[in-house]
Amino acid sequence: MKNAVSRYLLLPAAVVGSLSLFALRPEERVVPDADNAGLKLPAGFGALVVAETGGRARHIATTPEGTMFVKLNRPNASGNGILMLRPGTGGKAEVASGFGKYGGTGIAVKNGYLYASSDQEVFRYKLDDKGQVTNPDKPEKIVTGLINRRQHESKSIALDNDGNLYVNIGAYSNSCQERDRQRGSLGRPNCPMLDSAGGIWQFRADKLNQSYGSGTRYVTGLRNVVGLDWSPQANQLFVMQHGRDQLHDIFPAMYDTKQSAELPAECMYALKKGDNAGWPYMYYDGLQKKKMQAPEYGGDGKKEATGNFIDPVAAYPAHTAPNALLFYTGTMFPEKYRNGAFIAFHGSWNRAPEPQKGYYVVFQPFKDGKPSGDWEVFADNFAGDAAKAAAGRPDHKPCGLAQGPDGSLYITDDKKGTVYRIVYNKK
Repeated sequence: MKNAVSRYLLLPAAVVGSLSLFALRPEERVVPDADNAGLKLPAGFGALVVAETGGRARHIATTPEGTMFVKLNRPNASGNGILMLRPGTGGKAEVASGFGKYGGTGIAVKNGYLYASSDQEVFRYKLDDKGQVTNPDKPEKIVTGLINRRQHESKSIALDNDGNLYVNIGAYSNSCQERDRQRGSLGRPNCPMLDSAGGIWQFRADKLNQSYGSGTRYVTGLRNVVGLDWSPQANQLFVMQHGRDQLHDIFPAMYDTKQSAELPAECMYALKKGDNAGWPYMYYDGLQKKKMQAPEYGGDGKKEATGNFIDPVAAYPAHTAPNALLFYTGTMFPEKYRNGAFIAFHGSWNRAPEPQKGYYVVFQPFKDGKPSGDWEVFADNFAGDAAKAAAGRPDHKPCGLAQGPDGSLYITDDKKGTVYRIVYNKK
């Protein structure tokens, strides 16, 4: 230890001040679990179980001070839908308190506030200089009265750097049929639910009691978005859409079971105000790399889509359910990861008789604010083993992502409530 301190004393004071204190305080080192928490990772990375929340942990947010907030799908036995985790030793954490008497998915930290969503509203809580909530029982209600029809109801959120809040309002339908998910049922003309769902709405982050009337329908034609994030490099909102289901079940004469398992792709979109991503009138075929007319609206599995719909910027395997998107801006991981995107795939339920897939976190390289190159599986084996994944009976299901102040990557599991942490072991 004396030699380590001597090396730091030879460096300029400004450099010493910028270095991690972990080297001087070994008791604070992040120690990966011996088995890397059961995960398969690229060389040089390690993982540990940070905490067990005991609830269906959805999204997660961290403060600059290292406090973590986890949103639960439903309030726990104590009636709390948000858990505060306090950093402990060895890189682990403990559940210190809970608040927020509502379930939901969205949670984010921005400019001294914690934002959290139920399935109908968005709240914010003031944070103190320790990164802790000052008003747990009296949050400010930022958005209210959002539609909730018990299908695609989660209200995921993201914030930009200009004081705007973005909220996903998922479509309460698979493909806007007259009879939802029923064989042969055609689409409703001029899909009427797009006036209040099936898109991203923009609100002010500091204005109370906003509703549809005071917000802006920022983008339409998105069936459901659970993962979204603001790219600081591109200064733009990116989202991950859950593509439509059951092509074979609804139109068996047009699609066989394998086509139904492989179509449509789960898509990443880079959004601008006024964009239309095309749901329910089209879907994206990741095999042909074409926008296809939906069978409910005159498609036959071969006809390309007509309409002024934007193209995805990247595509991923069908039905794998991308539930979180995070742009990595830290310095712990190697340079290749800087400004790229991590995506948590919750896993499929409807690829049978083909094997189910997903239950992993992937990395999508970016260059100059755009996807560049092929995506790769970054963290795998949340399912427990390949057989459990193929059968759709995983041990854990990745759901939320957050970047810690030191550059660690946090991942939540909404099956058993595990919180994971991934670190890079510098050589």
